[in-house]
Amino acid sequence: MSLTKKVDFAILIGVKNANPNGDPLNGNRPRINYEGFGEISDVCIKRKLRNRLMDAGEAILVQADDYRNDDCRSIKDRYDMAMKGLPKTKNGEEKSKNSCSIWFDVRAFGQVLAGVDDESASIAIRGPVSIQSAFSVEPVDVSSLQITKSVNLKTDAKDPSQKAPDTMGMKHRIDRGVYITFGSINRQLAEKTGFTDTDAEKLKSAMLHLFENDESSARPAGSMEVIKVIWWTHADQTQSSAKVHKSLDVKPDGTYTLSPVDGVKAEELDGR
Repeated sequence: MSLTKKVDFAILIGVKNANPNGDPLNGNRPRINYEGFGEISDVCIKRKLRNRLMDAGEAILVQADDYRNDDCRSIKDRYDMAMKGLPKTKNGEEKSKNSCSIWFDVRAFGQVLAGVDDESASIAIRGPVSIQSAFSVEPVDVSSLQITKSVNLKTDAKDPSQKAPDTMGMKHRIDRGVYITFGSINRQLAEKTGFTDTDAEKLKSAMLHLFENDESSARPAGSMEVIKVIWWTHADQTQSSAKVHKSLDVKPDGTYTLSPVDGVKAEELDGR
């Protein structure tokens, strides 16, 4: 059975001395909008959710090459391997249904399957789970450090003891900030992809573990945390997502107030 009730959610994220999402077009500096508010892209958040769902044993189609759990090096390879055991069909709707039944991220976020099948045009799947970019509650300060690399990339053939000049570089971080992202799960689209109440619970759990196994030089262990996940479940009479999201008022220190919304049940879950 597909999702029985519409869901809205919010994730409060704490950052301390970390680069939550670097911008490759700006020297990998933390993303900041024109008003000085920090940003974590929706693509970045979904990447982390996919990784946590993989850790939990879910089948994921869109895997990062450095975090994959199979021998497939592309979406096409993964698609072809999964479809080998299924009857061949030229029906795009049938292929969409098969893809949703196999991969969690396809039935959750949707996917455009372009070029995976030589016998059909691109298959567009619209997923029920939508996630916004996360923005900081107040403008953030970026600290930039100059770093050096003082190791030779290769040995000098004429003089093995010769040391190459140090290479200079930069490293950037947010000193401290609280970010918030919102999202929702559409019941009508969930019916089309087969996204269920059980899937919603798995997604909620992944949100609580968003930064586990996600450490890096830019995000040291403990520098990123999920402060809270707010999970709103609608009654039969659904309220506007905008109205529900506005019921949450987050302060710069991570505390918040949550106003009741008629016909909507709110869960407040601590990050783990």
